[in-house]
Amino acid sequence: MIFPVNIEELASYVDDGEKTVFFFTADWCGDCRFIKPFLPDIEAENLDCRFIQVDRDAYLDLAKEWDIYGIPSLVVLEKGQEIGRLVNRDRKTKGQINEFLASIREKGSVK
Repeated sequence: MIFPVNIEELASYVDDGEKTVFFFTADWCGDCRFIKPFLPDIEAENLDCRFIQVDRDAYLDLAKEWDIYGIPSLVVLEKGQEIGRLVNRDRKTKGQINEFLASIREKGSVK
């Protein structure tokens, strides 16, 4: 998991071509704390993706721009294009996140 230290670093991961999962979270979010212990396993089971943790409160303008109003939320980009999102206010399980990432994989890569 990568933890960007500023908006410039965060922006550098958007267009670099890799399949990237942006995990929007916040310290006060109970559902975010619920899933955090499972994130290393999710990363290990999805080696084709790079994972970036985005503090929704620290990057509120970006969250608004990307329509992130519920957390935890995941947005997947590849080559600067959004290829999937799991964005809502519901608690997410490890299984739901892995199913979501598998569905992204089934769609294929951006050409």
